[in-house]
Amino acid sequence: MDLGYAGATAVVTGASKGMGLAIAESLGAEGASVALMARGRDALESAARRVRDAGAPEVLPISVDMADADSIAAGYATVRDTWGGLNVLVHTVGPNAGRFEDLDDDDWHAAFDLGTMAAVRSVRAALPMLRSASWARIVTLSAHSIQRQSAGLVAYTASKAALASFTKNLSKTLGPENILVNCVCPGTIVTASFTEILKDVLAAEGLDSADPADVMTWVERTYGHPCDLGRAGLPDEIASATVYLASKRNSYVTGATVNVDGGSDFI
Repeated sequence: MDLGYAGATAVVTGASKGMGLAIAESLGAEGASVALMARGRDALESAARRVRDAGAPEVLPISVDMADADSIAAGYATVRDTWGGLNVLVHTVGPNAGRFEDLDDDDWHAAFDLGTMAAVRSVRAALPMLRSASWARIVTLSAHSIQRQSAGLVAYTASKAALASFTKNLSKTLGPENILVNCVCPGTIVTASFTEILKDVLAAEGLDSADPADVMTWVERTYGHPCDLGRAGLPDEIASATVYLASKRNSYVTGATVNVDGGSDFI
């Protein structure tokens, strides 16, 4: 299936690792030129090589602090000055976890800066370019915890719920301009950072943090959140859904909040 990315340009935030990198690689493989936004320059350069190897005609690594409004504006100015236009914005950035009793006001402000306001600022900066394009799409990444709560994700989930609401509203605002806007809610996804952070925790229970089935076993034991497929997901599985929603081929899906979670449906 031709998704219509030939000649297209895309921005992916949080693109230096995990789901963001998988999405950027998939966009490149489909023929889009991709701007990668993240903080770490070394990680960005490594990611850029991978996206080029995937087939992207042009890759633009841009160091951006998504908690800083001026840095975000400067990043999109670089895209505008380099390409002159933009077809796709995929926003994947999110805040850290934490329990309610461990969070002060600064932590809450930081969570909403990354979990919600980074997307607001990205859309604000990208919108003039998206409006001038022959076709345009926006996809945000929220989280399945907005419907299935976990105590350790209170500020994270609140900011991601706000992001989902913002995305839904934006689809109504931009629908008359034929700019399609959708939200993807990943379930438990086994990324390299997830594997590393939880390696010792799962090993203490005789489980492998790189094994999707073991990860879901741990999630069900710890949080009571099983999924129908009996395993966690992989970044490429988030990328597949996201890249379709962000494509020219998608001509009628907008305002959707799409669960990509292995069937861990919500009660």
